[in-house]
Amino acid sequence: MTPARFFLAALTLSLAASSCSVFHRHRPEAAPVVVEPVRTTDSPTPPTAARDLADAMTTVLHLRPDQTTRARQVLNSTVEQVNAARQQYPAQSPQLNAALARINASSDKQLRQILGPTSYREMQVKRAQIQAEMQQRR
Repeated sequence: MTPARFFLAALTLSLAASSCSVFHRHRPEAAPVVVEPVRTTDSPTPPTAARDLADAMTTVLHLRPDQTTRARQVLNSTVEQVNAARQQYPAQSPQLNAALARINASSDKQLRQILGPTSYREMQVKRAQIQAEMQQRR
């Protein structure tokens, strides 16, 4: 075998070996880039927020299926009303704050009726735990 052929054979072998997946399996794969959406105070509340909150309330408060369904309906309506108010009034305006307070009071009253006094008190006590559970679902 001539030195040129030997060199060519060695080069071919090394190129084939370097592109083989057997030799690259120990390389760590690059982690996927996760881009979190930035929410501002005037951005609309996503519709999934109502579902996530109802699911978190169900997990923490051990709600019955009928309570979960009714709470989800109230929370969906609340999200729609809040988003409509945010479109109607300028951010940080007194009108928006008054509308949000009215919407939250109405929602709170409906949830109190759905949950009953014991579960409603438990919800107030476990509010931080419900919020943590909701964050995990995102």
